[in-house]
Amino acid sequence: MANHKSAQKRIRANNVKRLRNRYYAKSTRTAVRGLRNTTDKKEAMEQLPRVISLVDRLAKRSVIHKNKASNLKSKLTKFVSRLA
Repeated sequence: MANHKSAQKRIRANNVKRLRNRYYAKSTRTAVRGLRNTTDKKEAMEQLPRVISLVDRLAKRSVIHKNKASNLKSKLTKFVSRLA
């Protein structure tokens, strides 16, 4: 355990950020899963901008890597465009 007051505060702050990042990441994964399970093209087209926004937000906060975000957005866009 840390001895310095500032180090103890840093541990607390890191824990808060970790929990917040886990929440955002889990919410985004759930939204991506929902989009992938959609079979209706119109519904998928409505969900896509919201999911892309969530993914971009994760990349901006460095929760996920920017290239992972780009690959995910590309795959989701391709998936939605292939729906009949």
